[in-house]
Amino acid sequence: MDTSRIEEVVGDFVSLKKRGTSLIGNCPFHNEKTPSFHVSVTKGIYKCFGCGKGGDSVRFIMDHEKYSYPEALKYLAQKYNIEVEEKEESPEVLEANNARESLYVVSLYAANYFANELWTGEQGRAIGLSYFKERGFREDIIKKFELGYSPDQWDALILSAASAGHKEEYLEKTGLAIRNEKGKVYDRFRGRVMFPIHNFTGRVIGFGGRTLKTDKNVPKYVNSPESDIYHKSNVLYGLYQAKKAIRDLDNCYLVEGYADVLSVHQANIENVVASSGTSLTIEQIRLIGRFTQNVTILYDGDAAGIKASLRGLDMILEEGLNVKVVNFPDGHDPDSYMHKVGAGAFKIYIENNRKDFILYKADTLLKEAGTDPIKRAGIIRDIVESIAKIPDDIKASVFIRECSHLLQVEERMLMTELNKIRSAKFKKGGQGQGYQQGYQQKSSNANQHSPYPDGPPDNLFDDNAPMDLPETETRADDDLLQEHEIVRLLLAFGHELVSWDNIDNMYIGSFIMQNLSDVTFEDETCKLIIQNYKEEIENGHLPVANQFIKNSDRNVADLAITLSSSPYSLSENWYNKHKIYVRDETVNLKATILGGLFHLKKRKVDRILLGLLQEIKVETDAVNQEILMQRYAHIKNVEREISRFLGSVVIK
Repeated sequence: MDTSRIEEVVGDFVSLKKRGTSLIGNCPFHNEKTPSFHVSVTKGIYKCFGCGKGGDSVRFIMDHEKYSYPEALKYLAQKYNIEVEEKEESPEVLEANNARESLYVVSLYAANYFANELWTGEQGRAIGLSYFKERGFREDIIKKFELGYSPDQWDALILSAASAGHKEEYLEKTGLAIRNEKGKVYDRFRGRVMFPIHNFTGRVIGFGGRTLKTDKNVPKYVNSPESDIYHKSNVLYGLYQAKKAIRDLDNCYLVEGYADVLSVHQANIENVVASSGTSLTIEQIRLIGRFTQNVTILYDGDAAGIKASLRGLDMILEEGLNVKVVNFPDGHDPDSYMHKVGAGAFKIYIENNRKDFILYKADTLLKEAGTDPIKRAGIIRDIVESIAKIPDDIKASVFIRECSHLLQVEERMLMTELNKIRSAKFKKGGQGQGYQQGYQQKSSNANQHSPYPDGPPDNLFDDNAPMDLPETETRADDDLLQEHEIVRLLLAFGHELVSWDNIDNMYIGSFIMQNLSDVTFEDETCKLIIQNYKEEIENGHLPVANQFIKNSDRNVADLAITLSSSPYSLSENWYNKHKIYVRDETVNLKATILGGLFHLKKRKVDRILLGLLQEIKVETDAVNQEILMQRYAHIKNVEREISRFLGSVVIK
């Protein structure tokens, strides 16, 4: 879709920062702490140089949201308020077309039903709405989070959904309905106030329901079970409403429950999320890491809340995020404290009482230890173990220094302990295994033709080890790189005019194609692109990179994206600050284009010469051998001419 802007589409899911001519961020498709995900605004594409994912706006939505092509187009149309003409279909037809989409449809129906019951239903207004207002929540907050009420009846939602054409099958699959042993279906959330849970894009994927009964046998909260659209460990409650504020303020407040999110929002602090009624997970932390590297924990002030914050704290540190903690007085949680002191005082309190994690953890644990020296020693080790989880060495050393002053322990001793812990982890395979996995992942994605498909040999870095290189595979890999370079030149410069050797009115794309008439490409994807380029020129059209980036053949599109992207860009500082001039390939396009062509031909000629030598060695007929030698001499002259231009190969 031409209207969509790649930086706006991707920016809804990833926090992007400018670097050179690109925007970069942490890849949403694989776990990483160092950004390798690049967005090119001018080309309208994204590319991750870690996992290899790439594409345009439509492909991003398809990959990230697991949408079909029409669904992705529809999403972008809605984002940019573009009307899409489509045939109106009944819920039955929608459900038949796409089972997964049906789960979204029935979840949205349920959310609307619960909200309508809250505002217009007799039970909803008397019980549900009264409860929210008694808790001090304003109407705008109730509407913002689409809160609702599920009537205290066995099948109120089921009957309403059936009358609207929705099948019981999908009510069951989303967990909105439960089937008992006798085959009877009933509403899961009956008699509860409802908190819809949204995904990144705002679609309802699940629910949390709170009972208003005082019966201790009735669970206080019931949450949607796992489904094809809802995986609670990958979801943060309130993230859809908070993601813009998190990105803008470069900080995320993390709370425990639904009501905590509502209260903090009511205090005009919108960058807040909750872990959806579950213990904090690695996946949830990585979700936050897409938008900010700074987390502030607002957990309950009681003993259980403090322990929960300490557990989550170590996990957040391990993911490389910066952590602060706010402890509430007198056992308050964010919800109760906001309603006690009011929105203004609440905001001032958390701004003035954010503690760095090391101070918070030390204060908390030292109070428990008192003056017992054995307990204090154990706590010191516990704190150093937390610091050892920080992947950034500079950050870790700063915390060691702070910890030294706070605990009155020599910095040298703490650093020794830190190194022991890290060494032990490395020996157990923790960091070493992670490094090896990262190496193999990047290697397999970045270069599928690696001479070491199973990873590097153990003696790769041994200077005295014999070098047993797989020559055939290495040559094939070199040929592939040269073919890729020709395709890259076509995509990057094909639309520009030739400006050398008095050649007039010829595009570089046409010039390259003319000079490839005697070259056969081996790689199937390169061959497809070259053939397509040739056909377009013969039909009077000059192809542009976007045609290949948006190609229906996924292999062609992926290669075009890869060759149109680069993790590097020339910095002006090289000349402005250091007075070092770095050559730009566009300064001398003749050398760039001819260099690519002749390097490719040099590789092809080398392969022909090698084949001829092998034929001469095995040929027994003198006449045939003479013919082969004459051909060899001719090809050798061609090689000399190519090498003379390249000026980098010595002919013996």
